[in-house]
Amino acid sequence: MANEKGLRTGTLGLLSGIVIGVSSTAPGYSLASALGGITAVAGMGTAAPAVMLLAFLPMLFTAAAYYFLNRAEPDCGTTFAWGTKAWGPWVGWLGGWGIVVANIIVMGNLAQISGQYTYMLFDQTPTPGGVVAVGVAWIVLMTWVCYIGIEVSAVVQYGLLIAEIITLLLFSGIALYRAGHEHPLGAIAPSLHWFNPLAIGNFSTLAQGLIVAIFIYWGWDATVTVNEESADSRHGPGKAAMWSTLILLLIYVVVTVAAQAYHGVAFLADPAHQADVLGALAADVLGSPWDKLLIIAVLTSAAACTQTAILPATRTALSMATKGAIPKYFARMHPRYFTPTTATVWMGAICVLWYVGLSHFTPNILADSVAGLGLAIAFYYGLTALMCPWYYRKQLLRNTTNILLLLLAPLLGGLTLVWAMAFSLLTLPDGPRRIFFGLMALGTLLMFVQYAVHREFFGRRPELAPDELI
Repeated sequence: MANEKGLRTGTLGLLSGIVIGVSSTAPGYSLASALGGITAVAGMGTAAPAVMLLAFLPMLFTAAAYYFLNRAEPDCGTTFAWGTKAWGPWVGWLGGWGIVVANIIVMGNLAQISGQYTYMLFDQTPTPGGVVAVGVAWIVLMTWVCYIGIEVSAVVQYGLLIAEIITLLLFSGIALYRAGHEHPLGAIAPSLHWFNPLAIGNFSTLAQGLIVAIFIYWGWDATVTVNEESADSRHGPGKAAMWSTLILLLIYVVVTVAAQAYHGVAFLADPAHQADVLGALAADVLGSPWDKLLIIAVLTSAAACTQTAILPATRTALSMATKGAIPKYFARMHPRYFTPTTATVWMGAICVLWYVGLSHFTPNILADSVAGLGLAIAFYYGLTALMCPWYYRKQLLRNTTNILLLLLAPLLGGLTLVWAMAFSLLTLPDGPRRIFFGLMALGTLLMFVQYAVHREFFGRRPELAPDELI
């Protein structure tokens, strides 16, 4: 059965939503690319697990905002739809564009990792052109999976995620055992002291670590993007988002502790290992040929995230087209697969062009795309979190529960992300800033073009949450 947008309803249950949320965050890929950067921050010492715990809080608070905004309107446009309701069409349009920008930027990183790890899996020496070609092939394959339907997407995610989590837990268990019994070079015993953020003693160190750690939690909002295809559209996606953040916390803390215990902090912070910590540890911890399991885990993680990065962008475009914010052309649906075909094909094509262009013009694809992505994430996550107390402002002070869940949690989550964005803008090099501001300037230009063509959408007025919602 299809809804008014043409999406198949009732397809995804709570478990499917959680799987999509965790897969979208790609824990294997995220840890491989970010753990070294966290431990390398001057003065961090052994406090990386504490940073993982602290970074979880703004994500959980933001997930709470998503839960209550989704109760108000389970729309696949998420930030776009809710921003239009709470603050009007101009904010909603830019919020929707922020989602699209984030998912385009991340493709440069995902495709590069997928290409590199495919070569590693087959013990081949990568060439720059070969890595790009394989990365493009992964984008095309995952675009096709998204094209043929949400059921296929969910089944693919189940398989990829199960393999990934089992491998990460196996790696962690063996690393902890060998660190405690075989004492490899640099091994250190896990301690509760690792979980104490006060032990860092330097706010700048803590801030820099949090900036990186916050952004590796990104992706769980894909659970809410498929809300109109979920069985319990008003409550299920929001619950799945919060469960996803909890599962990610567990994975990140366990793997961080294991990796740090095995060879110590200096090994993880070594510039030679920072870009791919798990790849550097794989052979030592698991031995050959079992180290291939960890390579497969990171590869499938990046591939799964490639697929789920396409879903939010295409559903956002579908919602914007349905509401008249962009041309109706992007609302075309497949009569058999019930997927936004035009938006999916365009997203895949734009991501291929973005990745190929980035590989030619940016010498450091991984670093620049991750940093630029962080700005886009902070922008639209922070915007969404701050929408919640504003939209529910009539109900905020009616009871303690409302104060905690509708006011304080979203406000803390949103302000933390705004701070992260401001801090990043002050400390990042020019490359990532140009990527973010260039794409946002393009979005602003397109918004004014759309305003000139379709005035009706931009005439909408902000709304207040009706009392019966809470």
